Amino acid sequence: MPDIIPWSDQLQTTLPRVLAQAVARWPDRQSLDCAGEQASYADVDRESNRLAHGLTALGIGKGDTVSTMLDNSLDAIQLLYAITKLGAVSAPINTSYKGEFLRHQVADTGARVLIAEGDYADRILAIADQLPAAQILVHRGQRPGRRTHLGLVPLDAVRANKTDPIEADVQPDDLALLVYTSGTTGPSKGCRIPHNYICNAGRLNVVGHEMTESDVLWSPLPLFHINAINNLLVACPLSGARVALATRFSLSAFWPEVERTGATIVSMIGSIAALIANARENEAERRCFGQIRMAKAAPFPEAVRSIWRERFGVLHGGAIGYGMTEMTTITLTRLSEPSPPGTSGRLYPDYDVRIVDEQGYECPPGVPGEIIARPMRPNIMFQGYWNRPEATAKAWRDLWFHTGDIGSIDADGYFTFVDRKKDYLRRGGENISSFEMESAFRGHPDLEDVAVHAVLSDLSEDEVKVTAVLKPDAMLTEEALCRWSLDKVPHFAVPRFIEFRRDLPRNPVGRVLKFHLRDEGVTPATWDRSKSDLLVERR
Repeated sequence: MPDIIPWSDQLQTTLPRVLAQAVARWPDRQSLDCAGEQASYADVDRESNRLAHGLTALGIGKGDTVSTMLDNSLDAIQLLYAITKLGAVSAPINTSYKGEFLRHQVADTGARVLIAEGDYADRILAIADQLPAAQILVHRGQRPGRRTHLGLVPLDAVRANKTDPIEADVQPDDLALLVYTSGTTGPSKGCRIPHNYICNAGRLNVVGHEMTESDVLWSPLPLFHINAINNLLVACPLSGARVALATRFSLSAFWPEVERTGATIVSMIGSIAALIANARENEAERRCFGQIRMAKAAPFPEAVRSIWRERFGVLHGGAIGYGMTEMTTITLTRLSEPSPPGTSGRLYPDYDVRIVDEQGYECPPGVPGEIIARPMRPNIMFQGYWNRPEATAKAWRDLWFHTGDIGSIDADGYFTFVDRKKDYLRRGGENISSFEMESAFRGHPDLEDVAVHAVLSDLSEDEVKVTAVLKPDAMLTEEALCRWSLDKVPHFAVPRFIEFRRDLPRNPVGRVLKFHLRDEGVTPATWDRSKSDLLVERR
């Protein structure tokens, strides 16, 4: 089993090499199951070669970015392999994005070729005039209805008849992905992720989960999340475990799918874990008692963890460590060596990690401070923010990466995450940019000013609250504003709470004091969407 890799070994690899090694070891073994559609490692290799040859015919080569907006499917996985086999860079976009959220990220990638589900293609075409680099839109499924200057190509037409291996010089330090952060203090930024970063992160998942060939990893996590890519495209091929990928989460289908696929590890988000824990009992659940040995999610409160242990017979629940998009897991918990409750394992030797105060001095054991880190091996961390050297330099103050997160390390070396960035919101497993949310809401003609911030959820993660100031004589209601937002922001970012005020709290230089708004939370004057008849559909 892969384990701690000393610097002297210089173990470096790429996504195409990881797949090639899996094909050599287990060519005919079923590697993927996506809603019942199955493929072996050899199938994935062959079909990704066909797509890679087709992308070459569209002019894609090493270093080119390809922006994708795809649901979970075998095609999506094969396309990701195809793009990286060419040495090109995959830039996956959240499938709920629309309007300015979508325009900013697609334009920022500079992608000439875009690939999207037919259902999402019209969203892209609606902003096509604002995407100066875009030339070709490859659509999966139905042809979009909007007229456009872009060349429209069905995905099936991209599948070349050639299946021979791609001859591209792909190196461990070459970029594989652009993964966008939430943009809490400005527009979302693309993290430049090299091949070996993804492969190292997948290796750590194998170590922490103690994965073997007999495991089946089930997940509904979308493939625009780095977590899904690390697990599905690396951890499973490295260990020989099988992937059971859901197109999206369904509470009623969860236990039947666990039973059908034989899942032994489930990877999800904290709110899903809570929903399953509080759902009604069913026959498939009873038959699967004890089948799942690891339920991976964060946050995973102890009350929810207890239900998973006692009701479902799950041995382990939670996350195996702490990390973020910019860097993979810096702490690690092995399932056979559980950490104390509330902690996220010990520091892993891939990184030099310190906890510092506001002056940059290291905090004593157990005292919270900002988490800063630097890599101890090459190509295990992001390579900076795409087209944003100033933001990269700011994050790398004093040659340490400053996470902006707060944590502590006790005298025994166990790490505890304390809090997240002040303006960071997380809802339904999605990071939400308060900056982009505020930009969207400022587009309403009746709003004078607006602040978007978190309110502690009674389930898990955050609830989104909009605190706004109306223009004089405006007659806007909170519900009307929420309905207006349905077509302006992703479904998971539609606010649950809205409050109108005469003004917003500010510091002497005029900056809104969001921590005051967060601390006040749900006031008597706050409108609550959950108490109305307004429904938010995923679309």
